[in-house]
Amino acid sequence: MSIEAINEQLLRAIGVGVALVDLEKMTLGFRNDTFAEWFGPQDNASQLVDLFPALDITALHEGLKSTGQHTTEASFKLRRRTMTVAMEFNRTVDTGGPIAVLVCQNITRIKELESMIDSYSVMVERNTREIKREKDQVEKLLLDMMPRSAYEEYKSFGIVAPRVFEPVSVLALDFVGFDPLIAKHEPGVIVSELNDIYSALDRIGEQFGCQRIRTHGDSYISVSGVPDPEPQHVTAVANAAVRFLRYLKQRNESHPIKWQPRIGIATGNVIGSVVGVQRYIYDVFGPAVSRALALRQAAQPASILGEASISSLLDETFETTNCPDINGVATVCVSEQCAAAPATG
Repeated sequence: MSIEAINEQLLRAIGVGVALVDLEKMTLGFRNDTFAEWFGPQDNASQLVDLFPALDITALHEGLKSTGQHTTEASFKLRRRTMTVAMEFNRTVDTGGPIAVLVCQNITRIKELESMIDSYSVMVERNTREIKREKDQVEKLLLDMMPRSAYEEYKSFGIVAPRVFEPVSVLALDFVGFDPLIAKHEPGVIVSELNDIYSALDRIGEQFGCQRIRTHGDSYISVSGVPDPEPQHVTAVANAAVRFLRYLKQRNESHPIKWQPRIGIATGNVIGSVVGVQRYIYDVFGPAVSRALALRQAAQPASILGEASISSLLDETFETTNCPDINGVATVCVSEQCAAAPATG
């Protein structure tokens, strides 16, 4: 940098701190008013490292030697406030000794803005994670309330169009003597028992391709063929039903409350849709559901009562026995002849 360039820079240095650095002694000579305001009045004996203790002197010399320039940043206290300056050293080329021009520009506000942006970015990232976590929780809740295909339709369009599913099989289960059990035990005990039982029934039903539709007190309804078609829907609910009875029988052997289930099975058409606007649920209804509920009501404790028409649709795994008609519909009692294997895939 020539003397003329130095003078020109000094003339333009309004609001910028400028000083001359003796590179042999590493002392500061001339300084303009802004530099003096920031770092003190002129003192030819003041050392560069006294003002900037964190300055890398080795890097400074290497930069000036190789390119004639070196840039860095420094922070210091100015009237109880931390100030940050961008420092630029430029080596002179036609002076009597090794001198560099030091130009300091106040970048405190820029640093404050960068810090604010960083803080905002961290806050946005944190909020994004929280929103994703809440979204995942809502999605899990909705998937517990409705089949995934219905959830995807609801997420995309805001509604679930009613559909007729045909043919399907419906399994309806409840417990004999449920009201006396409620009167005999604490509410928390009953709810805990039902949570355990319904969770187990859900797992068993999923093994055989059955979708639990709803529970209401001791009423448990599951369907095969909704929302995805299932050619072996009758076998699916029959397998689930016998496994339900087997599970509850084993559970009763080790628990103080003895649950007496009864199950009705019916086949036919159902309508599936989301019902409600604010407190909505996914529900299925139709003649097949009504018949399954009626058959359940007529079933004996720890038994499965189905429509007689299902006999021809079941394989040798099951045994059916003719039972009295229910509302003019021929019925059969269903039991297993050998253990059923869960569906794979």
